[in-house]
Amino acid sequence: MVLTCNGKEFEINEGQTIKEALKEEIENASRDIMACIFNNEVKSLNHKPKLSGKVELLDYTSTEGKRVYVRGIMYIMAMAIHEIYPESHLTINYQLDNSMFCTFENLEITEEVTKNIKNKMQEIINEDLPITKKKMTHDEAEKFYEKEKSLRGILQIDSETKEEVSLYYCKDYYNYFYGVMPISTGYMKVYDIQKYGKGVLLRYPSKKNPDKLKEFKENQKLMSTLQEYEDIYGILKLNTIYRMNKKVEEDGGKETILLAEALHEKKISEIADNIAKNPKIRMVLIAGPSSSGKTTFAKRLGIQLKLNGIEPKTLSVDNYFVEREQNPVDENGELDFECLEAVDLRLFNEHILKLLAGEEVEIPTFDFASGHKHYEGNTMKLNENEVLVIEGIHCLNDKLTEAISSTQKFKIYISALTILNIDYYNRISTTDTRLIRRIVRDYNFRGYSAKETIQRWNSVNRGEKKYIFPFQEEADSMFNTSLVYELGVLKSYALPLLKEIGKDEVEYAEARRLITLLNYFKPISTEFIPESSILREFIGGSVFHY
Repeated sequence: MVLTCNGKEFEINEGQTIKEALKEEIENASRDIMACIFNNEVKSLNHKPKLSGKVELLDYTSTEGKRVYVRGIMYIMAMAIHEIYPESHLTINYQLDNSMFCTFENLEITEEVTKNIKNKMQEIINEDLPITKKKMTHDEAEKFYEKEKSLRGILQIDSETKEEVSLYYCKDYYNYFYGVMPISTGYMKVYDIQKYGKGVLLRYPSKKNPDKLKEFKENQKLMSTLQEYEDIYGILKLNTIYRMNKKVEEDGGKETILLAEALHEKKISEIADNIAKNPKIRMVLIAGPSSSGKTTFAKRLGIQLKLNGIEPKTLSVDNYFVEREQNPVDENGELDFECLEAVDLRLFNEHILKLLAGEEVEIPTFDFASGHKHYEGNTMKLNENEVLVIEGIHCLNDKLTEAISSTQKFKIYISALTILNIDYYNRISTTDTRLIRRIVRDYNFRGYSAKETIQRWNSVNRGEKKYIFPFQEEADSMFNTSLVYELGVLKSYALPLLKEIGKDEVEYAEARRLITLLNYFKPISTEFIPESSILREFIGGSVFHY
């Protein structure tokens, strides 16, 4: 058999691992290699190929490499806590700026406790202990868990698609982590543990600068929003897939859907009430990353504003692009439609000022085919009881509306901030939820395949990190558009689309990862989903027109 890596060919014998066959390439790499992509599947360096194939080595600067590293450092923290505080119970809650916020049951977090955890973690890392994957049949696993009385990895028993149950072992400690792990503890060199609120932050570096930790950026509003939903669903006992699936078995998910939708309605109503309390507000600016449900949110907010005697009027930033020949280019010489300078800021602010002054303006229509604005007699005037509602990528950036006083603006950040975890140790990425939403919507309404959506996703993420996330704390209000039940619904739509991606395509690795995630969910019918739900923006059947 032959492995192809970095344009070279390497002989590999049957039973030999990728690490053994590519020893020289791995040792000569500029950064630690933690895993690889073999024939478009993410694999451990201990994987033993049974056929020839192409290998891409993964270090921290790759998306998959970073995922492997973060899993590894979370595993080490869980192991350290198990060894020094065996009566405590760790929960990995959510991500905050290249950190995981973690809480504990039966353990008061102090500076001394935090120091003890870090010292034990460093001891485990210094020993460079092997992390090995062990597999069991379902029958073996049921006997194992009956004996161990443990919840670590027990969700796998309920998964109808998993023929085997796997656990990662390090010495006598075992746990389950969703995805490939590093092959030893010595890879996780850059990290920190610090006390934060009622828990700790497990910190790790960014992909751009993997050799050191950047200064932690406070995200108090984001954390408050996440924690609010975490607390609510914790009380309702709907914070893990295991608990969610049990509810679905009881009533098909009906009560869960009703609770999640009622929470949305309550929060949207509260935002509208807050806007109505301040008569100076004449503009509502809405921003959020792709597939957050901005359009449906804006329409539902409009209904709540009307109940407060406020009439919303929508102004689209998309009609205010600069002429094509004036559009900036990116570092690759390609037209950059996402940068702020792609908007005709002078004209946009001029029109808003006139509208706020009670004047009538003629709104342009931007023709994306020709790259020019046209005027077709579309006029707008803002009456006394009306507010402008504007949604767009730059809406939280004051430079978009710099001519307008901050007292007249109300800025809202929305995103699908997933609070549902696979189990106590494995969180579901907010980005994954949005990607699955987008795969379903792109197929249903835009004619794109799952492969095409995955191909574009990294570019979409880059734009969000540059133009949206840095401004999220500027928002006057945050709204979490995630629905705790949604992946159980989206499963039936997304799985067939993801399964169309073949093993010979580079998107296969990402497709397999998402398929594995979705397979943990019991399917949920659309029967009880309201026509006004944000989820309808992606699956269809909405009462709103888009």
